[in-house]
Amino acid sequence: MSSATLTPEKPASTPVLENGDRLNREEFERRYHAMSGVKKAELIEGIVYMPSPVRLTQHGRPFAKIIRWLGEYEDANPGSAVAGDCTIRLDMDNEPQPDAILMRLPEAGGQAGVSADGYIEGAPEFVAQIVASTQSYDLHQKKEAYRRNGVREYLAWIVREERIVWWELHDGNYREIQADAGLLKSRIFPGLWLDPAAMIRGDMKAVFAALESGLAAADNR
Repeated sequence: MSSATLTPEKPASTPVLENGDRLNREEFERRYHAMSGVKKAELIEGIVYMPSPVRLTQHGRPFAKIIRWLGEYEDANPGSAVAGDCTIRLDMDNEPQPDAILMRLPEAGGQAGVSADGYIEGAPEFVAQIVASTQSYDLHQKKEAYRRNGVREYLAWIVREERIVWWELHDGNYREIQADAGLLKSRIFPGLWLDPAAMIRGDMKAVFAALESGLAAADNR
């Protein structure tokens, strides 16, 4: 009786990420790293979200304006750092990839750190989100994850409604910041002021003028 030739089994390949998968953060990262073609995936409350491709007017342009505004603030405030579209390790069930963050660097007393492999670990002080096709979870599950993990301010530009909402963490809950003479003003970053109407209509000169007024007021405190 001849012996059969045994073919070694191939090692199982890493499963692909699928929208709606329920994973822990370790498995989410393993699958995400194995899929080089995926540009954005988020783990929110243990569920994988993979947003649709983004449009110029509903996401790309608003995103660029928010980054420009925050970048001007960073230039005037050493010890702060702006980042766009980067992954944050919040907790074992949440690894979002927000549109923009503003954080105090660890050496300047910031509450989030940076891991050896370059990820933000913990909650940055400020997160901004362009809300279009992702509205269903940006304003619910993701907002709750930010609140629970201590993101102190969360700004959402709700594009379809032509509305910008800015919340601050107060006694463990998010409370909407009300406009002061038409301007929204950060409670934790001195001088970070926003003219929401100017931002929505794309008047960056007016946006920068409001920010300059805020920076001047902060310097004179």
